Amino acid sequence: MSRYNLLIGATSSGCGKTTFTMGLLMALRERGLKVQPFKCGPDYIDTKFHERVCGRPSINLDTFMATPEHVHELFLRYGYDADICVVEGMMGLFDGYDRDHGSSAEIARVLDIPVVLVVDAKSAAYSTAALLQGFVHFREDIRVAGVVFNRVGSERHRQMLQQVCDDLRITCFGYLPKTQALEQGSRYLGLDFSEETSVSELMTMVEEHVDIEKLLSVISRQSVGSVASVESINPIDSNLSILVARNAESFSFMYQENLDRYRKIAFFDPETEVPQFEGIDLLYLPGGYPEKHLEALVSNEACRKAIKDFAERGGRIIAECGGMMYLCQSIVTDEGEYPMCGVLPFVITARMADRKLSLGYRRFELDGREYRGHEFHYTRFAEVTPSSATQVFDAKGNAVDTPVFRYKNVLASYTHLYNV
Repeated sequence: MSRYNLLIGATSSGCGKTTFTMGLLMALRERGLKVQPFKCGPDYIDTKFHERVCGRPSINLDTFMATPEHVHELFLRYGYDADICVVEGMMGLFDGYDRDHGSSAEIARVLDIPVVLVVDAKSAAYSTAALLQGFVHFREDIRVAGVVFNRVGSERHRQMLQQVCDDLRITCFGYLPKTQALEQGSRYLGLDFSEETSVSELMTMVEEHVDIEKLLSVISRQSVGSVASVESINPIDSNLSILVARNAESFSFMYQENLDRYRKIAFFDPETEVPQFEGIDLLYLPGGYPEKHLEALVSNEACRKAIKDFAERGGRIIAECGGMMYLCQSIVTDEGEYPMCGVLPFVITARMADRKLSLGYRRFELDGREYRGHEFHYTRFAEVTPSSATQVFDAKGNAVDTPVFRYKNVLASYTHLYNV
């Protein structure tokens, strides 16, 4: 197992957790360390940022979609050959789907790894003492290794925050200054690291203001070395031949473990290629942003026809969110209506006036099996929500109106399924 393990948490969403994580990942990689990234929760956007920096897939750790035992197994499996495992948390450290169930703190507890806490210090000084006192001592089974302050306005501000840590005997690893360069803009469904601030600039900021050697020293003392036989952890449990739609944006939201379960896997780009289904047992259409690439998808008529023919002759298909939208009759935007595969007789609206956020964990049973996943989208059905093949529930067991469609051997819904 890795020499160093840590979880990067925060006091709340918007504290700069992802910004700091990206800079730290790059800084660690530049030191010659083999870095294995992980992400708490169901997020499929931050994991892409991680992979881009670390050169290896980022793995989701989620105690709603998987058991604590499975989460621990994933950590061992994907981190066994790494020098350091970095887990980026989600929301505030103790924010879960039900109190702290499913939270970053629960992941830290399951993995028994220390937490580096990112604190937004904007417009605050000694009042952060009360905040930190609460976070550090709220749960005795959570080990906060130290703090990184974000949006620090001046050297005087930094000194005041250091005094807080000295008084509380909490290690301060450093800070990130308040600067326009670190105020990341919002992407379609997440942060954008491709425009004003590059990852290398974030790395430079972290290198200049955070004592990485101290951080590594502290977490090395606090990390618990897990021992496991790698040979005993075999992720492959399916001999199916799977064909996966993959594109940088239109079909890109995938949980890595879902792919790693298959021995025989191939990819194609629905914008430019025509899938070949000979010998294929399963077509997987993951989520993404098909509504942003409609002209390219429409132009590749041969691909849409091949997929519809595959579905009509009983081919097995799993389609999630954007993949489900692609299977529908058409997608409507402010620019017009665009024909899709026509497997499902529904129209999806992506008009700005129709945007409505649907967000949360989802669970349903179908054909004697329980499915779990996550829903996050702004598009919706253009008319009345179609009837569902089964009732869908949220994490607390409340019924939701998210439909699940079953047509021949097609399983489709807005839910991004885990471990399918």
